[in-house]
Amino acid sequence: MGQPRLAVVGVGHLGKHHARLAAVLPDVEFVAAVDLIPERAHAAVAGTRAQALTDARALVGRVDAVVIAVPTAGHLELARPFLDAGVHVLIEKPMASSLAEADALIGAAAASGAVLAVGHTERFNPAIQAALPILQQPRFIEVHRMSGFPERSLDIDVVFDVMIHDLDIILAVDRTEVVDVQAIGVPVLSPKIDIANARVRMGSGCIVNLTASRISRDKVRKIRCFQRDMYVSIDCGAQELEVWRLRRAGERPEIEGGRVDVARDEPLRRELADFVDAIRTGRLPLVSGADGRRALALATRVAEAMAGNS
Repeated sequence: MGQPRLAVVGVGHLGKHHARLAAVLPDVEFVAAVDLIPERAHAAVAGTRAQALTDARALVGRVDAVVIAVPTAGHLELARPFLDAGVHVLIEKPMASSLAEADALIGAAAASGAVLAVGHTERFNPAIQAALPILQQPRFIEVHRMSGFPERSLDIDVVFDVMIHDLDIILAVDRTEVVDVQAIGVPVLSPKIDIANARVRMGSGCIVNLTASRISRDKVRKIRCFQRDMYVSIDCGAQELEVWRLRRAGERPEIEGGRVDVARDEPLRRELADFVDAIRTGRLPLVSGADGRRALALATRVAEAMAGNS
């Protein structure tokens, strides 16, 4: 394939950034932005040759790939016709409203041979990518992802909106099965859960404690990992990584380490570049449909555990 023709469907809070990056990404032709609000579609294509549209059906036969960045409830309805037609799809997280819908998307992609990628953008954070090879057998992981109340649609609760980023990362670190999930959540400023805490036990024995909030004064996106003779601290917001090791030298052990050099980059740009490369080479994307489903399944278990404690 030459330059894939790509369109972005939904150019609101996040989709507008997909469009901004698609317009300048090498090896891709940005052909259209689609949004039910015409002004948003026009704003997303300003200064480019791409077309502003209000109906995704107008893209049929004109694109090789699409980014779906609409509210979660519309993911299956919008993405499936593209997948059925063999059009490659990058769909924002969570990939679907239910596991059944996720399975339908995966099945459609498998049947047509289309690439299905899921937008767990934090997996492309340079600090996360630098840390993953170091994390071999963590025994305890503590996660805090906290931010202020968002100025956007709140169609899902904080687990599917915010915590799912870290659930995906945890599942990339530890590939064993989830053994147990305990969780509690509270709706504070919306009808949905706005702050949640979950404790997840993996088959490896690793314990993960996660707190996610969208009602906090301070913005915090940190992951702390502890494994034998090593402590790894990841600041996703600052894209910083620290690694500390216990060196057993002589009678007195010593602690050594510090900040690891991380080449900063925009995770969303890396995500789009990975999607395009997967299309061009035929490989799986870094975050595949199966990965997106696994994160959705764990988020669903967290939500069910919270419901049991309400």
